Amino acid sequence: MSVPETFFSVHEQLILFGLSCLFGGLLGIFYDIFRTARLILPHNSVLVTIEDILFLCGYAVFLSAFVSAAARGEFRFYYIIGNALGFILYLATVGSAVILTIHKLLSLLKAILSFIICPFKKFYVFLCKKYTLKFVGSSKVFVKSIKNAEKLLLKEGNLLYNNKESINRKDVDCVGKKSKKKEKGSLQQRSR
Repeated sequence: MSVPETFFSVHEQLILFGLSCLFGGLLGIFYDIFRTARLILPHNSVLVTIEDILFLCGYAVFLSAFVSAAARGEFRFYYIIGNALGFILYLATVGSAVILTIHKLLSLLKAILSFIICPFKKFYVFLCKKYTLKFVGSSKVFVKSIKNAEKLLLKEGNLLYNNKESINRKDVDCVGKKSKKKEKGSLQQRSR
């Protein structure tokens, strides 16, 4: 009867450490995705924190899969050390070159797009300058007429819109002005 080995030999542990260093480099490539997204779209500190938490959750899933697949479910602390060493080596060497290249490509792409969009931008600015004066002038006239209407409504004699009708009707008093009929009646009473 053969008994399975319950421990790793030194050779197997060195292989696992080398694999964890290699997979640390792969984690660096995964982290470069987040760094590239930060270059393309501006991020505030909240979004950077969320991305870092997502990266750490992805690393936790990766580490548990590595331990299950390569190490027969036995977790050792040197897996994390190997991952960190591979991650740091990747970021210090290849990762910095990759990010520098991506940064230059994005700058070149931005320059090309601004060159293409420049004539449309100038045309838009020209239209805005030409038609803004007309729209601003007409809006000033409109605002002035509204202010004049408000001033008229605030006068005591102009509070009712149907001022002429209320003068002709007997049962409606005009607000602020005396009606002609009442003035005639009051003049007749005074003369008596």
